[in-house]
Amino acid sequence: QVQLVESGGGLVQAGDSLRLSCTASGNTASGYTMGWFRQAPGREREPVAAIDWSGRDTYYTRSVKGLFTITRDNAKNTVYLQMSSLKPEDTAIYYCAAGNVKRGYGLDSNYDYWGQGTQVTVSA
Repeated sequence: QVQLVESGGGLVQAGDSLRLSCTASGNTASGYTMGWFRQAPGREREPVAAIDWSGRDTYYTRSVKGLFTITRDNAKNTVYLQMSSLKPEDTAIYYCAAGNVKRGYGLDSNYDYWGQGTQVTVSA
C-alpha cells in the first residue's frame, strides 16, 4: 500500500504561482509513475501532469503545457507540481496519484493509489 498526502493548495489571485507537493509513504513509490489530476465543481476529473519513476518522461495536458512543471524527488518520496500564471479555470481539487503506469499517463484508471486532494482556488 502507498499513502499519498498532498499539500500546498490555497487561495491565490490570477497570475500567481503555486507549488503543490505530494509525499508518499508506505511501500516506496519511487518505482511508480506519479500523476496529478484535478476536478473542478460540476466537472469530471481530468489529468494535469505525470512523471515516470526516473523523472525523464513527463506528460502534460495541453492547457497547462508551458505553465505547469512536474518534478519528483525520489529520495524524499515527493512529487511536485509547480503552477504558474494561474487562471480562475485552474480552480479545482488537485489529486496526486501513483501507479505502475508505462503508457496512458493521462488515464486515471491506470493509477492504483490516490491522495485526498488539495484545494486550489484562483480568484479573478
